[in-house]
Amino acid sequence: MKNSTIRALSAVFLLLALTPLFPRDVEITIEDMELGIPLEGALIRSWDGREYICDGDGKALVSAPDGRPVTVQAAYPGYESARLALALGKSSFTLGLRLSGIMEGRELVIEAPRPGTSETRTGRSVAVTERQIAQTGEIGLIEDVMTTIKLLPGVGYTGMFNALPSIRGGEPGDMSASLDGYYISNPYHWGGGYSIFDPRMVQSAQLSHGIFSSRYGHTVSGLLEVSSKRPSSTETEFELGLNTSAANANLSLPLFGRGGIIFMGRVTYYDPVVALAKQTATVIPELEVINSVRVAPYIRSGAVVLNYRFFDNLELQSTAFWGMDGVGVHYKDGLSTMDGLTSSTDMLFDYTNYLGFITAGLSWNPRSDMLLKTTLGTGYHQSKVEGDMRYFVSKYFSRDFLSNYPTLALFSNYQNPYELNDNIISKEDALSIDAQGRVDFDWELSDGLVAAYGVQEMFTNFNDTMKFQGRLENFYNRLTASDRQKVADRLGAFPVDYSTLLVNYLTAYSSTVDNKLFSTSAYTLVEYTGPGKRFGSELGLRLDHFYLLGKGFSVSTTPVLNPRLNLDFNVFRNRGFVESFDISAGTGLFSSVNDMIALADERFNLDGAKPGRSWTSVLGGNIAFPGGLSLNVEAYYKYIFDRAYIPIVTDSSGVQPTPFLDGEGRIWGIDLMLQKLQSRYWDGWLSYSFNWTKYRDPNGANTGFSISGGSNEDGWYFPSYHRFHNLNLIVNIKPIPRINLYTRFGIADGTQLAKIVGPITSYPVYILEDNMFIEEYRRATVADENNRTTPSFPLDIKFSILGNNEAGKSRYEVYVAVENTLALLYTAQGNTTFNTYTGKEDTGSNSASYELPIPIPSFGFKLNY
Repeated sequence: MKNSTIRALSAVFLLLALTPLFPRDVEITIEDMELGIPLEGALIRSWDGREYICDGDGKALVSAPDGRPVTVQAAYPGYESARLALALGKSSFTLGLRLSGIMEGRELVIEAPRPGTSETRTGRSVAVTERQIAQTGEIGLIEDVMTTIKLLPGVGYTGMFNALPSIRGGEPGDMSASLDGYYISNPYHWGGGYSIFDPRMVQSAQLSHGIFSSRYGHTVSGLLEVSSKRPSSTETEFELGLNTSAANANLSLPLFGRGGIIFMGRVTYYDPVVALAKQTATVIPELEVINSVRVAPYIRSGAVVLNYRFFDNLELQSTAFWGMDGVGVHYKDGLSTMDGLTSSTDMLFDYTNYLGFITAGLSWNPRSDMLLKTTLGTGYHQSKVEGDMRYFVSKYFSRDFLSNYPTLALFSNYQNPYELNDNIISKEDALSIDAQGRVDFDWELSDGLVAAYGVQEMFTNFNDTMKFQGRLENFYNRLTASDRQKVADRLGAFPVDYSTLLVNYLTAYSSTVDNKLFSTSAYTLVEYTGPGKRFGSELGLRLDHFYLLGKGFSVSTTPVLNPRLNLDFNVFRNRGFVESFDISAGTGLFSSVNDMIALADERFNLDGAKPGRSWTSVLGGNIAFPGGLSLNVEAYYKYIFDRAYIPIVTDSSGVQPTPFLDGEGRIWGIDLMLQKLQSRYWDGWLSYSFNWTKYRDPNGANTGFSISGGSNEDGWYFPSYHRFHNLNLIVNIKPIPRINLYTRFGIADGTQLAKIVGPITSYPVYILEDNMFIEEYRRATVADENNRTTPSFPLDIKFSILGNNEAGKSRYEVYVAVENTLALLYTAQGNTTFNTYTGKEDTGSNSASYELPIPIPSFGFKLNY
């Protein structure tokens, strides 16, 4: 009797304890406040962070706790967001949304696509929502939206500390980026290690790597469009965040019920960490290297976003951004001897980067079927880099060298150690000031038929001062005729094998650029959506023209026409277990100007300059299954032509870049994405990309030095960043509403790797200025397109605890995470490295350069109110 009583009481206690885990379901209807029309695809964000999509009747079933009232938020394109309190005792609610006056593109039609997934269009683009960015981008030493973008199909694997991926085989620098419509030429911190896009400042991001609209250009590979968070027009909102390296704060204020303004900021706090480490180094000598840090690595950025609706048909949107980053190091290594090599190093490196812009757009609906939008903006980017490294080496010739090259040893007085002093200087101060303006007009001619027209002007003034001084090394037969003559004159009749002789020489390069680049664009397009969205099409034509004005030269390109066509077909709906099956086909031309061409001076000889171009075709299909499951498959072919590449001829008199604009590339591949939208217990996606990319530089020079290609004269070749396969599996597991376990597992094929065909051996190097030989070591390698680094298997794990107060007005999240979890067991392998002066092989450094051999832990906390 006693045991049964205890069991009964235990059962009652367990039932009471688990009561919060079994919420009630309430039905919420979202409709137009004035017309009472249900808003299909409206997004409802629940009290616990989950998101629900309304069906064709504007309805969604939302889980809510049974014992207390909570608040949810609803959003829909072209409408103001609104909140709704779910009172106890009711099972159904209705919330009306008010038009905000913003009706862009297809949003002129009341059947707007689903928020958060509307931008994901087969054959055109793939998008991620604020929630997806928070789950996948808020992780690591620096939280970054690019961490999320690198998980999408069509994006090449780069490893950590690299925010410059290849998009469908294009060069990493080919991707253009914009924030709230403002084009940013260099949206990166720490030289490309991370992007400026802080996940806590971003509402959504869209990567367009297919046949995207003629409204947009200035890229031959892809366009990343990032949208910042929008302020509420009715409520004050506050967000505070803290993570491994930075603190974040957002404050949103309403403006008289007609709009709002939001202030957002981020600042890293490595300064006190480095200061503490320096104090610790006074008692722990092994940490003395930290004293080399003159300026702790830092990132500081802030943004202000303003929305204000003057009338129902007139609204102002404005965004201002400012950011800076940098680091300073001064490392000195006194004279030391190891493995017979006496050396010393004195290295100074300072880096500072600034970026800022302000843009404003006015949207006006003169009639219900028309939208006129004007946008103006201006900004700047300044980067200062100063590097100065001095090193000294001294060493006796080895016995192998004396045996193999006895005459050269005599030439260099082998009884004494040879000595080499070097000073490498690299300085650059680059400042660009730009202004952008565009006018766009959309007109809904009839139901489902929209015509659009627009013009855009972009002006950039480049000021760049660059200085380089250092030693280069090349084979005798690759030297210029003048340097070959210098070597022959100094060696005279001394016996030497010129066919294998390596020559080390001092060279320098300096330039001062003051260029003005004018980019003029215009477009027109017609977009049609048939009844029931059974058929859709978009036919557009874009014109791009570039004019470059520099000191002593000017270049005007012939205007290029970029037609683009997209066709969309709904094959069927609601057959068996398939909700819908759609196919899409598109083809189009794209153009852009290489950044190095924009920084040219009169020595570049740019007669006949033209923009780089690509012709891309995409065929895709999308299958939607019940429960928010979808499969998207796209096959593409891309032909790149008029591509810029710059072989560099160097000798002891200086450096001469020689640009060519006849490069070409052939790219084809398949992208796949299997996605599960938000659900109670799990969601995520599986992305897979196969890519085949080869380039050709018809006038490539075998000099060993180049920019954007041009060092290969042997025909078609795989670029250094190319990978055949890239797979990412993203899974969010939610056993209870307050717990989220995020896991990312990837498989990435290796990159090109020189094939080792010989041992590490000593060989003579002739120092041109000092007229002497020194001994260095090398290992024979050959180019082999079938030889690659081993695959990468990144595994990231993030554990989050979510919560909120009883009313649902405040929410919090705490997470701990580990990136590169498998690093202690496996890292991708490349060739081993070795000391070029001693020949000693570093057997422990054969990890591929893009990998870290250790897991990277991180943590974070954020509070929303």
